[in-house]
Amino acid sequence: MPLPAPNLDDRNFQLLVDEAKQLIQERCPEWTDHNVSDPGITLVEAFAFMVDQLLYRLNRVTDLHYLRFLDLIGVRLFPPTPAGCDLTFTLAAAREQPIVVPKGTQVASKTAVEKPGDPIVFTTTDDLVMVPCSLSHVCTGHAGGAPVNRDDELAEGAGADCFARVPHQGDAVYLGLSNAVPGCTISLTFDCAAAGAGVDPRDPPLEWQYWNGETDDWATCEVGTDTTGGLSHNGTVEVFVPADHAASVVGEHRAGWLRCRVVEALEGQPPYAVTPHVMSVSARTVGGTIAALHAEAVENEIVGMAEGVPGQRFTVLRPPIVATGDKLVVRVNADGGTQEWTEVTSFAASGAGDRHVVVDRAAGEIVFGPAVRLADGTLRRYGDVPEKGAFVQIPRYLTGGGPGGNVTRGVLTVQREPVPFVRSVVNRKAATGGVATESVANAAARGPLQLRIRDRAVTTEDYEELAREAAPDAARIHCLSSPDDQSVRVLVVPSVTTTDLVFEDLQPSKALVRKIGLYLDERRCLGARVLVEPPYYQGITVVAELVARSDSVLEAVHTRALSELYGFLNPVSGGQYGTGWPFGRMVQSGDVHAVLQRVDGVELVEDIQLFEADPVTGERGEPAQRITLERDTLVFSYRHQVRVSNETSSSPPTSTRSE
Repeated sequence: MPLPAPNLDDRNFQLLVDEAKQLIQERCPEWTDHNVSDPGITLVEAFAFMVDQLLYRLNRVTDLHYLRFLDLIGVRLFPPTPAGCDLTFTLAAAREQPIVVPKGTQVASKTAVEKPGDPIVFTTTDDLVMVPCSLSHVCTGHAGGAPVNRDDELAEGAGADCFARVPHQGDAVYLGLSNAVPGCTISLTFDCAAAGAGVDPRDPPLEWQYWNGETDDWATCEVGTDTTGGLSHNGTVEVFVPADHAASVVGEHRAGWLRCRVVEALEGQPPYAVTPHVMSVSARTVGGTIAALHAEAVENEIVGMAEGVPGQRFTVLRPPIVATGDKLVVRVNADGGTQEWTEVTSFAASGAGDRHVVVDRAAGEIVFGPAVRLADGTLRRYGDVPEKGAFVQIPRYLTGGGPGGNVTRGVLTVQREPVPFVRSVVNRKAATGGVATESVANAAARGPLQLRIRDRAVTTEDYEELAREAAPDAARIHCLSSPDDQSVRVLVVPSVTTTDLVFEDLQPSKALVRKIGLYLDERRCLGARVLVEPPYYQGITVVAELVARSDSVLEAVHTRALSELYGFLNPVSGGQYGTGWPFGRMVQSGDVHAVLQRVDGVELVEDIQLFEADPVTGERGEPAQRITLERDTLVFSYRHQVRVSNETSSSPPTSTRSE
């Protein structure tokens, strides 16, 4: 995106002449003839004309000049950020030995997403080890009570009740696997008696959990297919176990524990009337999930031959270089053997013998240390210089990134390198976080801020700017100071798919929070306490009655109205300017009225009511015309209800959309 023509000096010819005449009055009061016929004024106008031409040329600074100026003060364009997602691999059959999907495995889309012939490619970031398992122990526990072992009842064929005779919230059945299965997909096969009556088999009030080794607590895990109808009949449950699953002790037995827990039934969700009864259970590993990035690996690329001079630059064949958090390693193959050069942020602390390089990831450029001539004529080297004729090689780097990697779920299904015993792969959720290379305009605006901040955080604006440097892939970052000025809250909104927003996706990942926290910890003021966390989200439900024009299709008007509501009350892309709902800005019915009135096909907005809603429990408050938000709060659209009718409609349709 080209920069608009800058205006470094906005004076024109007439302003220059007027300024000169004013100086004449101040410094030469005896000069009283300021008419254009005066020879002195003629000279003033001639010089003003020449200065006006100089100012015009000065204002013709190009983008290239801006980039060079920014480079002088240490401001480089942020490289593109790769989108990330989890890839779930499925085995052709359960195995007795661990199956490993190696780091660097590439998975692509079937067809091109952006342009023909250019499929989207993702690369796994770590090894995925699919550990085999079997069921070792079964325990049951009532709310508030200790788990009781049920291995003997199951072995004798009598079976066991999963919960209390009349299940209550907190009752659970515990399944102990032979070992921990971090990142694996577990298939649990249940042989159940005809029990568990009362619940909706398509939506039972159950929650699957696993033992979290990081916090030593139970955490929720995702469930795939469930053909048991809430453990009420024979079937299988597919559980996706997160990567931090750890072994623990339950009921005096150490195992890799999972549990199925009764939760409070939501509005309209029937509870259990009778407990499910399980006759037998078996478990096996059928797959696994691992993180992947929108990037391709390039290995053992020779970028050029050294000339033996300081400050030499090399460009990789496939820029940009994706930032993964690891330092880039450069090898120099000289006559004396292979040398490894490590990446540094700058050459300021590098000495003459230090094998250091600076990497411009956006441009894909490798820079060796320069030499500066001192006043006495000697050269001071900032880093070693590769010997002449040596080949410069990069063992491995990732290239890619950008918004093209933000694909929807189910797109990544092609294994570019088949893995033994793996039948299929898919991304169960949409990929997020892909951001394009920073624009020159944004870098030009960031330059003065960086000069002021000097890599140190003092004000809330400093913390925001540094947090954006640490995580340019975050959708929004907002900083608040505490009343005592001793702690700083950095609120982070991750990059999400705004067209199908899910509340759980608005929570930043542990990796993102840790990356920002570590970056700010090195730059905070002494004694300041920095908290990196998500903002508070206030669910908003809009109930509106609309009258459509007589020539409009009611369902089409209804769909457009809902789309506008979900787009306007959006924490990432909503608000008046489409940049996200402002932090702490109240929601008023008048704003919503204006949005709905602009919907194509709407004749009249009859009524609008706003409700506070809890996106987790679904509870809704009393109707209101305005809802006040705290300064750390954003809105979240939750199950808007729109009724559309026209003058000739006797029974207008009513529709509700749920997230």
